[in-house]
Amino acid sequence: MIRIDNNLIEALKESKSIVFFTGAGISAESGIPTFRGKEGLWNKFRPEELASFNAFIKNPKLVWEWYNYRRKIVHEAQPNPAHLTIAEMQNHFKDVTVVTQNVDNLHRRAGSNKVFELHGNIERNFCINCKKFHNEELDFSTGVPKCECGGLIRPDVVWFGEYLPEDQFLGGEKAAIESDIFFVVGTSVVVYPAAGLIYTAKASGAIIVEVNLEETDLSSSANYSYFGKAGEILPNIFEEYKLNTNL
Repeated sequence: MIRIDNNLIEALKESKSIVFFTGAGISAESGIPTFRGKEGLWNKFRPEELASFNAFIKNPKLVWEWYNYRRKIVHEAQPNPAHLTIAEMQNHFKDVTVVTQNVDNLHRRAGSNKVFELHGNIERNFCINCKKFHNEELDFSTGVPKCECGGLIRPDVVWFGEYLPEDQFLGGEKAAIESDIFFVVGTSVVVYPAAGLIYTAKASGAIIVEVNLEETDLSSSANYSYFGKAGEILPNIFEEYKLNTNL
């Protein structure tokens, strides 16, 4: 068991606003492959062939096959102890916010209520023409699903070359600015502008806590870094907190 610094526990006891900034590493523990690890999904395909608007227009059938494959993995996965711990902490702190780069919806399934999805949600869809959302079960029996207006329906995820959804980014930015402690969990901290929120939080006075399998570019500037599985470290931190507050 990793030893948790007492100063972090004391800081948690004084904190009102906690933010969890999460990436693919937290979901990897639920069996969802990461994009950039040794077993990453992008090692099997070129991203521009599958995750861009041009790729979708060129071959929507192939792109939908890819996303339906990914959805099957997501639907079979379950929130792990890291997701569940984050959700449980809502009962002990005034404000707990999740800002995630993941599209798998596991935070909401775990019970987190305040979630900003910077890269979209693979379980939602919308029409590329009229922008109407289609959250019903899509019918692929006659080919690529189309909206009533005739437009192609696509997954509601941010593809290469697309902007992050403004409301989600601004919500995450506001949470970062107002946070007392900003946890960075399971992310290599290389995808911008999302990763910039970490430094926004730090500049605003937040304590930065890194939880990753190994060192990252963030490690040298984090206040605390813990290396190992998030599904073990986050419950460990929370248990220490509860022991020290007689909960």
